[in-house]
Amino acid sequence: MVYPLLRAFRAQPARPAPRCARDPAGPHTPDSGAGAVSAIVPAVFISGPGSQAAPLRVLSYLAGIAWFLALAFPPLTQRTYMSENAMGSTMVEEQFMGGDRARNFARDFAAHRRKSGALPVAWLERTMRSVGLEVYTQSFSRKLPFPDETHERYMVSGTNVYGILRAPRAASTESLVLTVPCGPESTNSQAVGLLLALASHFRGQIYWAKDIIFLVTEHDLLGTEAWLEAYHDVNVTGMQSSPLQGRAGSIQAAVALELSSDVVTSLDVAVEGLNGQLPNLDLLNLFQTFCQKGGLLCTLQGKLQPQDWTSVDGPLQSLQTLLLMVLRQASGRPHGPHGLFLRYRVEALTLRGINSFRQYKYDLVAVGKALEGMFRKLNHLLERLHQSFFFYLLPALSRFVSIGLYMPAAGFLLLVLGLKALELWMQLHEAGVDPGEAGRASGPRPPLPPAQGVGLASLVAPLLISQAMGLALYILPVLGQHVAAQHFPVAEAEAVVLTLLAVYVAGLALPHNTHWVLSIQTPDRGWMALKLVALIYLALQLGCIALTNFSLGFLLAAVMVPAAALTKPSGSRPFYAALLLLTSPAAILLGSLFLWWELQEAPVSLAEGWQLFLAALAQGVLEHHTYGAMLFPLLALGLYPCWLLFWNVLFWK
Repeated sequence: MVYPLLRAFRAQPARPAPRCARDPAGPHTPDSGAGAVSAIVPAVFISGPGSQAAPLRVLSYLAGIAWFLALAFPPLTQRTYMSENAMGSTMVEEQFMGGDRARNFARDFAAHRRKSGALPVAWLERTMRSVGLEVYTQSFSRKLPFPDETHERYMVSGTNVYGILRAPRAASTESLVLTVPCGPESTNSQAVGLLLALASHFRGQIYWAKDIIFLVTEHDLLGTEAWLEAYHDVNVTGMQSSPLQGRAGSIQAAVALELSSDVVTSLDVAVEGLNGQLPNLDLLNLFQTFCQKGGLLCTLQGKLQPQDWTSVDGPLQSLQTLLLMVLRQASGRPHGPHGLFLRYRVEALTLRGINSFRQYKYDLVAVGKALEGMFRKLNHLLERLHQSFFFYLLPALSRFVSIGLYMPAAGFLLLVLGLKALELWMQLHEAGVDPGEAGRASGPRPPLPPAQGVGLASLVAPLLISQAMGLALYILPVLGQHVAAQHFPVAEAEAVVLTLLAVYVAGLALPHNTHWVLSIQTPDRGWMALKLVALIYLALQLGCIALTNFSLGFLLAAVMVPAAALTKPSGSRPFYAALLLLTSPAAILLGSLFLWWELQEAPVSLAEGWQLFLAALAQGVLEHHTYGAMLFPLLALGLYPCWLLFWNVLFWK
């Protein structure tokens, strides 16, 4: 390839030498630096009617989407297996037969709760002591940043009750947790009854090598967070709580239990934790193993496991389950108390008993035996669960996709941004050269005008204003809720949502404000430099997000990448504007809600979807300030300013 280039250069007629190699005003010839670069770099990155970059980008995008859809089909989806040797066998005999006692505990708990109107702390203390536990309580309080209209609470105060079963065969260096959350909407009486019955049964066994903590929390996740912060002696959410009087060893694993009736038709498992964290896959395999041993029907995302993988129906059902998991993990919400344990490096699951119209039903004895088997196997652990996967996707309960198999899907999408950025970089270096003539290797060329430089000062204003709008979107809703509530007939929670929408829409005026701020002559190719910066900014954000929360990174990339690659200030501006609006962060959230309910086979109308969208905005802000969920700051401080840069490119003058 080098020899034809040399012959082409030798065939050119002699030309006068430039005045100075460093003189920017000198004649622009193919012998200069920019011409040499254009002669060597392949034409695939040079824009023009015959460019091959656009088909390559389309192919890369389609490959990423196709790779993701193929994750639900063998051989990309693999069978789960147990990696931890200490939990490889289920040859233990479960002896729990306390179903009647669990129901009696549940009835007494429900009666005392109705009588007191709150968690019956005194009754729980008395009952836990009667079964031989060390009993302690913890009071906590939390003032939310604004009223939670979903649960109708603002000033929250409650009490957690927990009992410790000391291990008779070892020192209190390690422990396991069985927790039951009790909220104002769900009393969870059957789960409390089963917890007390299991505590009574465990108390009579002598093989325990780890302490077991039986925890009953008030106000759902708020009580769980208060207890975890006090147990680990940290305060990351501003929770006010009393110190714990009793402690056990380092928590190795935890199981949260939620039951709605005395009989269940299936046990649904939740694995998605705070900010998309997942428990070690061995813990999920342990749950599935004991469900199979006891004949319990177990589900994931409320869906049964596909039975026939040879036909198309099985993979299609697993694809539906996979999409549900991606949407739940991308939300960053803790989908159960286990989601808060994962923050403290404690492997945890949430088990929910479902009572539907299925034919086979199971009582509390079957559920208790499954929990007993799980705790007995966790009791054998010599170290924390670490041998199996922490990053995975679940198309079914018995199938998984490892990180090495799903990351190429995000890589193909990010390659589109890289190719477009490289093409823009080449165009900036080829400024003043006609792309149609850039690939000609021979023949004299007429003198060309000097290359236009890109004024970096013209990029400062859009970058600063975009980040300022993102900062305003993050700070103003909570900070100005009282001012908005005073001047408008709305509540504080509604004021937060309305301020969010107002600041978000105000960002659409950014291009006009940017040109008012600019005080220098904007170069013709300034929008190329701005888009180059925006593409690199977006690629870095999506890449970092995909490494920690693949579902969120892939979902954002699948929607935002096409608009980011196509946007330009020429051509059909209304089409590009509509495309940008449909791929904005708010539109992605709204579309995800509709997709979620469609996959749940319970589609919602436009009015219902809008109400769910407003509630999701309020919950996203509230969960960030309450639990530390990172979705809201990621969108407000990262993706929204980056999206504004592309909006600025579209209206560049």
